[in-house]
Amino acid sequence: MPKVTFIHDDGREETVEAPVGTSLMMAAMQNSVDGIEAECGGCCMCATCHVYVEEEHLSKLAEPEELELEMLEETAAERRPNSRLSCQIPLKDELDGLVVRLPERQV
Repeated sequence: MPKVTFIHDDGREETVEAPVGTSLMMAAMQNSVDGIEAECGGCCMCATCHVYVEEEHLSKLAEPEELELEMLEETAAERRPNSRLSCQIPLKDELDGLVVRLPERQV
């Protein structure tokens, strides 16, 4: 199972494991990671599961689809080049060790 580290705005880190195929958002929710609101439940409709993917992992992700790009325009925290919606990142073995930073706020 891939391990993912979530770094909170205050520097606190949480590392979780989740089965391949689980979305990054669901991995956070199932492990009670604070900072992911996921108001729409993973339907790419709310932008409350916004994360900043560490640069070294970006190339391992599929390019965001148009709907995700549109929703990233609605994030509560600053949008950056490494901004992604965690509901749109399915975990795979190649993402073992993924590190994402949580924005200061989701809403």
